[in-house]
Amino acid sequence: MAGLFAILSPAKTLDMAASHDSLPIERSRPRLTSRTRQLAGTLAHLSVAQLSTLMKISEPLAQQNARRFQDFGGRSNPRAAAAICFRGDVYQGLEAWTMKASALKWAQQRLRTLSGLYGLLRPLDTIQPYRLEMGTRLKTDQGGDLYSFWGDQIHTLLGQDIAACQATALVNLASNEYSKAAQLKRLDVPVIGVKFLQVDRGKSKFITYYGKRARGLMARWMADHRPKSSADLADFDSEGYRFDSSESSDTTLVFTRPKPAPVSAKVG
Repeated sequence: MAGLFAILSPAKTLDMAASHDSLPIERSRPRLTSRTRQLAGTLAHLSVAQLSTLMKISEPLAQQNARRFQDFGGRSNPRAAAAICFRGDVYQGLEAWTMKASALKWAQQRLRTLSGLYGLLRPLDTIQPYRLEMGTRLKTDQGGDLYSFWGDQIHTLLGQDIAACQATALVNLASNEYSKAAQLKRLDVPVIGVKFLQVDRGKSKFITYYGKRARGLMARWMADHRPKSSADLADFDSEGYRFDSSESSDTTLVFTRPKPAPVSAKVG
């Protein structure tokens, strides 16, 4: 089977009412559910004030997420496929809801989202509404943060998924906060980093919104084109990006484009 594999970070913005009527393949279930339930149970016992402090969020957001964790697992709780209900910048670039069946099947085999609550998600794994960033310093029996809580479990499952499709390299499209949980250096395949830069007045720089969106664009491009090797990634050209061979290396690929005109505020 060969080919490449890729990972993404999740989104804080969710649309749990997203329609699944047109999905060409069936949804799936998350695989680390016992750990997810343990986390949700721990968080459900925290007060709104404790959640606000722990997650560094406003009181209204803390109230919303307190209800989410208290309702977690209930039959009436909404559920939606991860890549469909995530609506942050990365997933606006991915647009999984517009994928053809062949692209979705590729993504279901070769694209994963790292998650503070679910550990590792396939695109069509059904999730419940939540907010829990991987960097959250939640104390559990395993330690003082989520990296300790998940331990080797994300790394092990990711390695199994990579081996199952005989992928020859992993394209890291996740943030450092999330990729750290996967212990990428311990994988049996090379890891390829990717940078997306905007060129303005002769200088290249990373701009968060564009960088996040570009990660989703590349994941979508991979699902549509199914590259066989890292060399094939040089053909990525979505929304004006071009491969910069002079700034790239064997382990980090750099793509640049002229900085777009200003746009309205975006979601995270």
